[in-house]
Amino acid sequence: MEISKFYRKLIEQDLKFSTDSRNIPEGAVFFALKGENFNGNLFAQESLEKGASYAVVDEGDYHDERIIKVNDVLDFFKELATFHRNCFDIPVLAIAGSNGKTTTKNLLAQCISKKYKTHFTAGNFNNQIGVPITLLQMPEDTEFAIIELGTNYPGEVEILCNIANPTHGIITNIGKEHLEGFGTLEAVAKEESELYLYLEKHNGTAFINADDEWLSRMSRRLEHKVLYSKGNYKNVSLIPEIEFDYHDLHFNSSLMGDYNLDNIAAAVSISEHFGVGLEKVRDAVNAYTAGDNRSQIIRTNHNMIWLDAYNANPSSMEKSIANFKNLGHENKILILGDMFELGEQATEEHNALLQWATSLGFSEILLLGDEFKKVAPHSGLEAFKSMEALLEHIKVKEYRDSAFLIKGSRGMRMETAVEAIP
Repeated sequence: MEISKFYRKLIEQDLKFSTDSRNIPEGAVFFALKGENFNGNLFAQESLEKGASYAVVDEGDYHDERIIKVNDVLDFFKELATFHRNCFDIPVLAIAGSNGKTTTKNLLAQCISKKYKTHFTAGNFNNQIGVPITLLQMPEDTEFAIIELGTNYPGEVEILCNIANPTHGIITNIGKEHLEGFGTLEAVAKEESELYLYLEKHNGTAFINADDEWLSRMSRRLEHKVLYSKGNYKNVSLIPEIEFDYHDLHFNSSLMGDYNLDNIAAAVSISEHFGVGLEKVRDAVNAYTAGDNRSQIIRTNHNMIWLDAYNANPSSMEKSIANFKNLGHENKILILGDMFELGEQATEEHNALLQWATSLGFSEILLLGDEFKKVAPHSGLEAFKSMEALLEHIKVKEYRDSAFLIKGSRGMRMETAVEAIP
């Protein structure tokens, strides 16, 4: 079926859609996507029985007009999302980068929505399924869209750009992300730079952090760019929370650390560019509260916790630890979990991080995970065998007047440690 005909059917009948056979809204279109561990084609008939109006498949033979067979469901899904996106003549801003994408996106959405009807990526729906979902959910009255672009392997940013067709874009930074798929920092930079290349080819505009050497170098040839810098901020304080003055306005964020100041600076610059009043931007930044285990400051009865455990790679881990080191607590404790997707460099990266961290004079460094278990003895430390053992250690110690940084990759679920801290 042609995309345009199917799209008209969706619009005329005001149909919802689903990619999960376990959750089928009444009358929705079910897209039978496939992955390493699932095949939606197997649930096409079931989706109709649950109330779907149509099922889009790429396997099997059916004699049911409600089942629409295409060559590839994912390709069809992406093309449909692009068709919907192209019905909007609005700014569509893409956010790529190694770290800080989601925080920057959330900050920016809070700021931009002060002036525009804003649609933005929910959670971290930033892959080849999440980006189309985000686009297809865009309401007809949307005035500004913010689309997060993630990547796990070379070529994915280009694919996502071709789906979302951004008019504007920003790369937050370049760091040691997904080294299992990229191998080197240079390869990461090449992948993320695909956003710049797309914008250059399509007469788009990039927002560039002029304080970042990688980004400044990567964007040299861009014709349409807007530079911004933290150097324009005065009376800057990063710990325990970010404060600064800008154009006679005082910003007081609940976020912490220089890397979050970069995220704020991006949101402020883009909002200014699109004509959002600076007082409204200031109010939005000051009101922003982190969630989802990202840069959350938690004060318990006896201690302070900096919870930054949504994910981790060597670059983000180093930045978090370096900023935490500057916190004005006498008793500072690291609780670190393994960093995933580092491939052959996993042991080397964990060892290098730990060697550096132990030189900073923290009161304690508590470790969890197979990789940290391998390298901990090199730094005179020992990793806990399980989360339960770590929790028991924390409970027995009965910490008082201490500050904790908790960080690790998503699969480590390091936020579990919060429950044991008094």
